[in-house]
Amino acid sequence: MRWWDIAPVLELERELFPDDAWSEGMFWSELAHARGPRATRRYVVAEAGDRLVGYAGLAAAGGLGDVQTIAVARDQWGTGLGARLLTDLLQHATAFECDEVLLEVRVDNTRAQKLYERFGFEPIGFRRGYYQPGNIDALVMRLRAQDAPDAPHTPHALDAQDAPDAQGAPDAQDAPDVQGTESHG
Repeated sequence: MRWWDIAPVLELERELFPDDAWSEGMFWSELAHARGPRATRRYVVAEAGDRLVGYAGLAAAGGLGDVQTIAVARDQWGTGLGARLLTDLLQHATAFECDEVLLEVRVDNTRAQKLYERFGFEPIGFRRGYYQPGNIDALVMRLRAQDAPDAPHTPHALDAQDAPDAQGAPDAQDAPDVQGTESHG
């Protein structure tokens, strides 16, 4: 993700998360930490032709990664794009030397929970009223690198074009292009 992606990212953000969409300033702040030798963030976008159809972000510090956001345009659901975005983030969590990766997901978003479970994330708790203004609880999930570093369901064994998808991914040449900000020299 680069600065020129913020406007289309915000459009998709507001479409998918109307009640708790991130602000422009939040994305600018995250991107400020995504470049250079001391980068602690990884933000990627996915494009289909000239249209932005997804984005994702990871924060990393002290051996801990945190999936900040993953969003996929509704017309791209079931194509494997979410899995490809998550694969990219988890590959960079490894590059950031994260021992574990955490995320929060709405308790009513079973579609996303199933994706995370396929990657080996396990529920570890709840954050009551985390998503506002709807006062929706968040399920906290964790993936530990030591649990299964070479198992097929973990990001270590996945190629971005072979990411798991319950409904099957399109051919690589038809898949949206995932592009990101390089985090390391």
